[in-house]
Amino acid sequence: MSETEAKGTVFTRIPVVDIAVLFSNDAEGKRKVAAEMADAASNVGFLYVTGHGIPPEMIESLEARAAEFFADPLERKMELYIGKSRAHRGYVPTGEEGFYDGTDPSKIDKKEAFDLSIELPDDDPDHVRGYRMLGPNQWPPARPEMQRDVYAYYECATALGHTIFRGFALALGLDENYFESLLTKPPSQLRLVHYPADPARAPIEEKRAEWGISAHTDYECFTILHVTAPGLEVLNAEGCWIDAPPVEGAFVINIGDMLEAMTNGRFIATPHRVRNVPGERYSFPLFCAVDYDTVIEPLPHCVDGEARYPAYVAGDHLVTQTMRTFGYLKKLVAEGSLALPENENHATAFGRPERKEEREPA
Repeated sequence: MSETEAKGTVFTRIPVVDIAVLFSNDAEGKRKVAAEMADAASNVGFLYVTGHGIPPEMIESLEARAAEFFADPLERKMELYIGKSRAHRGYVPTGEEGFYDGTDPSKIDKKEAFDLSIELPDDDPDHVRGYRMLGPNQWPPARPEMQRDVYAYYECATALGHTIFRGFALALGLDENYFESLLTKPPSQLRLVHYPADPARAPIEEKRAEWGISAHTDYECFTILHVTAPGLEVLNAEGCWIDAPPVEGAFVINIGDMLEAMTNGRFIATPHRVRNVPGERYSFPLFCAVDYDTVIEPLPHCVDGEARYPAYVAGDHLVTQTMRTFGYLKKLVAEGSLALPENENHATAFGRPERKEEREPA
């Protein structure tokens, strides 16, 4: 086992980092916060961030619009079915997406979602070229306030993502604006996720039946997550699932596949899952990506001997992983009308290997 592979810690909690100084001109303060971010990214793969500057009323509006949308009848939501969009935007019904291995189709992720990304016109050159994940969003015509409030949050959270990219650049010893040239039109996706209440489901049944979302790593560079209730669990180096409950005024940040590859494993994309909980729960992850054509490969100064990750194109990886988990895309692949843009050798899971038998959350 390499030094990089061995350094994941047996953490029992997620660290909290106040990033307010990243919005200032305090160079020394930025370096100190970047060091805290580096420690969390290297040893846990998760951190909470406070001092992010997104006002609580914007988050409250986001939650309200999501609750209104998901309360609509299924047939109305299906008018915006994600399979109708060539840019992978819209409503995701329960059972459409799954991270399970496919051996037992009865084990489905118990959630519904609404996906959106950067708003682009029908004549956007990349959309016309056929770049899946880039194009116009689908919005409910009867709910103009949803488009207004949800996209306002998207823009604000995306701006926060730029600040976090600057923090990670400093954490890697790079110029703080290193990533800016890779963020001109990224397919960073915001998901509104609804986990319906089911008081009858006992925790012991969840282990062998259905998950809110089963174990996975995220595909992009990192995720900015707001949740309304507990349920998120993170896998530590001993194979134990650790609770990551909501922290007042904080976002959860977790490292994704792309940043793990770019850092040659210095930062880790830690497996995580969402357990079924009796009460209703909403989750709002923003998956922060780089531009579609960006080549993801280990940064030279992160390679001490061997480059542990092959080079791949960011957009191809994102599309390939999405095509392997969404039902409508798998159907198109099976029919031969859509091909995986990336070979299976590049579509493998990242993150720390599960070297020990999983145990129940501490």
